[in-house]
Amino acid sequence: MVLVPATDTCPVSSTAEIVGGKWTLLVIRDLAEGCCRFCDIERSLEGISPRTLSLRLKTLEEEGIVQRRGAGYELTGKGEALAPLIECMREYGAKYLCS
Repeated sequence: MVLVPATDTCPVSSTAEIVGGKWTLLVIRDLAEGCCRFCDIERSLEGISPRTLSLRLKTLEEEGIVQRRGAGYELTGKGEALAPLIECMREYGAKYLCS
């Protein structure tokens, strides 16, 4: 087995760098499921602080994954492309982690 160093040339490492932070994938999940206003996302993610949510949304916006739309947020095409990853994680969790 060949080990690939976790550098900028590794797509998995690069993707994990963007979406691997605590709460980030859950924010993307909520946006994909229709939550678009800050208060709706905050309510959905019990335990997230407003500051943390604000930082996650800002980072996702800077990365081109989320865009502001009026009073809310929505996924861009780049963000929507993460839906299969989230679905795979949902299936994995249901199969191996949740009884």
